[in-house]
Amino acid sequence: MKQLQTISLMLIVITILLSFTAKEQNTFTLTVEVENLRNSKGEVQFTLYNTDGSIPDEHYKSYFKMDKSRIENGKAEITFSNLPKGIYAVNILHDENKNGKIDKGFILPKEGIGFSNYSSIGLTNRPNFKKASFELNQNKTIKVKVIYM
Repeated sequence: MKQLQTISLMLIVITILLSFTAKEQNTFTLTVEVENLRNSKGEVQFTLYNTDGSIPDEHYKSYFKMDKSRIENGKAEITFSNLPKGIYAVNILHDENKNGKIDKGFILPKEGIGFSNYSSIGLTNRPNFKKASFELNQNKTIKVKVIYM
């Protein structure tokens, strides 16, 4: 009888440990790299979205996570950790004056911007979540092209 209790207790402990391990495997990291920044002024703001319709988000009110990185040798990168499996999109801003917003001239941004899955932006190629999105179901590294208009 005591042996049966010991085996039962061991099975419960193993089940609990396996459940913690399974939870850890359900989160991932996303590293975002940006190259060809026109100068080393300011910083790069990386914004992560996980909801359809959240892009465009000119005033940064609909994002899931945001972080900033220094620029070194025309490059910047950031890693978002502990992300659940899902659909995501990334926006970057070369925030040359570190004010946390997209500075504009008459209509167009003065600073560099970019979105995942976009190599150009224009009137016929406006950013949206559906086109910018990608599936995250493993640790991943992506590159986002910075666009100066």
